[in-house]
Order: sequence, then C-alpha cells, then structure tokens
Amino acid sequence: MMTMKYLSNCFLLTIPVLLWDYIFANKLPKAFQPEIFWDNVPPFIAYVENISRIVMFIFMVLMPLCISTRTQKKGVALYVAGIFVYYISWLLLIYLPSSVWSASVFGFLAPAYTPFFWLVGIGLMGDSFYFNLPYRKLIFFLAVLVFLIFHNWHTYLIYLRIS
Repeated sequence: MMTMKYLSNCFLLTIPVLLWDYIFANKLPKAFQPEIFWDNVPPFIAYVENISRIVMFIFMVLMPLCISTRTQKKGVALYVAGIFVYYISWLLLIYLPSSVWSASVFGFLAPAYTPFFWLVGIGLMGDSFYFNLPYRKLIFFLAVLVFLIFHNWHTYLIYLRIS
C-alpha cells in the first residue's frame, strides 16, 4: 500500500484543467488552435514555456495533497475560485469571440494569466515533497512565475499577430 500514498498528490488538482482543455480547446477561436498558436513562436519562448510547465508538473507530482492547515484551506479556496475564473475566461472566448472583451488584449490573454490563481492555490496547498526532499514554496512559485511569464508572452505575440 506504500504506492497508494504517492497517488494522492497535488498533480490531481490539474485533472479538471487538463480535462477542460482537452474537451474545449478545439472550440476556442482559430488563433488558439495549435497550427496558429504554435506557428512561428520564437524557440526560446517555446522551450522555456514548456520546460517550466514540465517542472511545475513534476513538483506537483512530488507534493502530497493534504488539506489540514489554515494556509492549505486558503489554497483550496483560491484554487476553486481560480478554476472558476479560468473556465469563464474560456467560455467568453468560445461563446462571445467578437465581443469587446474577447477582442481586447486582456480578454485574449485571460486563459494565459488566470492560471495564476489556481496554480498559487496549489502552491499554498503544498507544504512538503515526498521522499524527504527539501521543500520551499518559493521554488514552486518561481516555476509558476517563469511558466506564466513565458506563456503570457507567447499568447501576447499571437495577439499582436492577429490584431
């Protein structure tokens, strides 16, 4: 049963996001489709974005999911609110693609910057790593910050290209 304890990790919290992305990504406006979104992205941006995404996911797999402290409970609240805001950002682009909001830089980039909330929520829930690895929230938050900077930069370049 030792392996069961390792299945309850913070990566589980990404499943609603990954399912949402899988189900609805093809309904987003054309600029978000892979053939446009990943076309001619400077390699440095693409590499750092993807490497930092992988690092975040690895950290989440190594972080036990436990909700017992006040900080972890605040993390749950921020995570839930963040997921809601993230979903809304997608729905506005899907169902109101020609709206002033969706055509604005803030609306277009919303799916890129709203993960900040649910990722910080996950970071607040984590307070250790498995295998007695040293844990510092700052390291996870730095990975999140690097990912979000490059993910938003990438999305902004696409916005500039289509506007």
